[in-house]
Amino acid sequence: MSVTTSPLTDAAFLTADAESGVALRFTFSTPLFAPRDEVASATLWASARGVYEAEVDGVPATESVLNPGWTAYEWRLTYQSFDVTSTIRAASGDLRLALVLGNGWWRGQLGFGEALADYGDEIAVAATLEIVSRDGTVQRISTSDAWHAAASDVTRNSLYGGQTIDARLREGAPSLAVRECDVDRTALAPQTSPRVLRHEALPAQRIWRSPAGRVLVDFGQNLVGWLRFRVQGARGNVIRIRHAEVLEDGELGVRPLRNAEATDEFVLSGGVDAFEPTFTFHGFRYAEVDGWPGELRSGDLEAVVVHSEMARTGRFACSDPLVTQLVENSVWSQRGNFLSVPTDCPQRDERLGWTGDIAAFAASAAFAFDSADFLDSWLNDLLLETEHAPDGAVPFVIPAILKYANFPADMMSGWSGPTAVWGDAAVWVPQALWYAYGDLDRLAAHYPAMVLHLSSVEPLISERGLWEHGNQFGDWLDPDAPPEDPAAAKADPAVVATACLYRSASFAADAAAALGKETDAARWRALADRTRTAFVRHYVTEAGIVASDCATVYALAIAFDVLTGDVRRLAADRLAQIVRDSGYRVTTGFAGTPYVTWALSETGHLDEAYRLLLERECPSWLYPITMGATTVWERWDSMLPEGSINPGGMTSFNHYALGAVVDWVYQVVGGLRPAAPGYERIRIEPRPGPGIEWAETSLETRQGYVSVAWRVEAGELTLDVALPDGVPADIVLPDGRVVEVHGGGHIFTSTV
Repeated sequence: MSVTTSPLTDAAFLTADAESGVALRFTFSTPLFAPRDEVASATLWASARGVYEAEVDGVPATESVLNPGWTAYEWRLTYQSFDVTSTIRAASGDLRLALVLGNGWWRGQLGFGEALADYGDEIAVAATLEIVSRDGTVQRISTSDAWHAAASDVTRNSLYGGQTIDARLREGAPSLAVRECDVDRTALAPQTSPRVLRHEALPAQRIWRSPAGRVLVDFGQNLVGWLRFRVQGARGNVIRIRHAEVLEDGELGVRPLRNAEATDEFVLSGGVDAFEPTFTFHGFRYAEVDGWPGELRSGDLEAVVVHSEMARTGRFACSDPLVTQLVENSVWSQRGNFLSVPTDCPQRDERLGWTGDIAAFAASAAFAFDSADFLDSWLNDLLLETEHAPDGAVPFVIPAILKYANFPADMMSGWSGPTAVWGDAAVWVPQALWYAYGDLDRLAAHYPAMVLHLSSVEPLISERGLWEHGNQFGDWLDPDAPPEDPAAAKADPAVVATACLYRSASFAADAAAALGKETDAARWRALADRTRTAFVRHYVTEAGIVASDCATVYALAIAFDVLTGDVRRLAADRLAQIVRDSGYRVTTGFAGTPYVTWALSETGHLDEAYRLLLERECPSWLYPITMGATTVWERWDSMLPEGSINPGGMTSFNHYALGAVVDWVYQVVGGLRPAAPGYERIRIEPRPGPGIEWAETSLETRQGYVSVAWRVEAGELTLDVALPDGVPADIVLPDGRVVEVHGGGHIFTSTV
């Protein structure tokens, strides 16, 4: 948004000199022009390089936290607006404004290992309060060098490291000189993404002492947020709290955090102190508490769950409690990683918007929650970052903070240029949103990034018509890869990439056609056709054997419709044989996992798909649940069967990518599919299989509420369906019948 239309046009971005970990508090007091009961409306606009909290007359201006969130700051620094009318009317005396500014993502030392990056050295905040009286009088108060600055009670704040709050400083802190920062105001834009909010608070489930004598607390759920409490103790006493997702050898399992300290410290004033570290966040189930005055009791602490605001839309339950828990684990992983941007993980020194993770999980995400606004905002940043990328390729992480990281010479070698799956997020995420919500305007907004991605890939297509050039992550985290080399997969990276190119070109053609871009549609359809021809010619034998002969290459070639006819049937038979030979244990990584059950069930191998889903030995989807997981793990064996943490340097216990199988669970086990974008037409097709006797699935679509419940008894299926009024649906029954209905409730029976 241009400077001439921004509500922050007259607001200065303020900063002050202090140590980088100190949060800054800016204050201003002024008389109110009109009597408070004559105020018609009052709106506060604010933005920051960093994160901020705003108060009006001592009352928080908003329930949201970590404002303004994380965007591609160079080109899109968002501002927020808050209705503070009731606060202005309720108080008396002079109007008192306060802004507290922390580091957030701007000066966050983001990245991993030695490769850390900031957007800049200075954090800054700007705000304007507009008060409109009933007689039309307008009073505008904007940040300027007339404001006062001081250090706040936050003496250290870091997203990775944690936060220190010194309650003694609430009694007063030394003043600091206010300075104005030069900020590119053309980057200012209204926030379009959902707010980050506190959603619930979980009490401690258990408190005990570890073998080393440390006080440990279990909240029963791996979550993202922080601890909140009130306490009284000796002045100057320090309470230190470390966070982690798991235990190892009876102690807090902090090794997976790598360089993230994930530690909060609280200095007591001597009175009753309330603490809540809102300038950081942690991924944790367990906490280690040191320095608590007296005995720590279960009611003393609560874990606050924090993530972007999203309405829960999809639900699933079935007769196997582990599968039901798998779906809930994916929901909790989405909650924890949908915090301003869709991150890979929320706990260690990373927490980046890796494109490959959301490319795999977008369809699952759009079923569980209304993710439309959240992912639309992120895709806006993907387009901006890609437009400004020097190599013209979709960056691996969005926002692309790693471009500022000082990578060692031997690190990230070859990690550049267009990359399958990760770069394909420019196409696959809009594809998931299109089918979930059917928003043509947003499809049009996302289409330019598809063009950029495919245009960047075209120069890497070999003379044989295959995506054989450039760098690839391939089938990342193949369970057979060694812990220290997650890219060492069985699947040939070029086979993976070429199959992905076919899928992306195919949907780009569909999108272009839907948008009336017939020339583009022909271009991408021709690319897809050439890619399919080359794939079959060079990678597939007449017997249906796909090069590198592993589950992932078959899953992609079948699920993406690269293969047709007899070759598809033979390839599906080979995939089923690989699954049987593996003992129904998972053999796929990031690329293949979302699609292997689809490839089986859509080609007559439903029993193998169910047995793969229901396997409990490692590697499998249910193994982590047998080990007590409450979120999806990054690795199939993030925790080994004897209870030790995977020895690799990269493992997390809250990664949603491998949980993308729940899209298949919703649509195939649950039986609820879109037959047209936005569920304007619905396909109800439950596919009962061995091991599950009943399932219940529901979804709040753009057309209304849909529910599907089925049960199998004595070889007969009973199906109960509820549809929004007037919405057409095709009911596909196991006996082969297809019944068209229009809205309402319906019950069917069928042999299985």
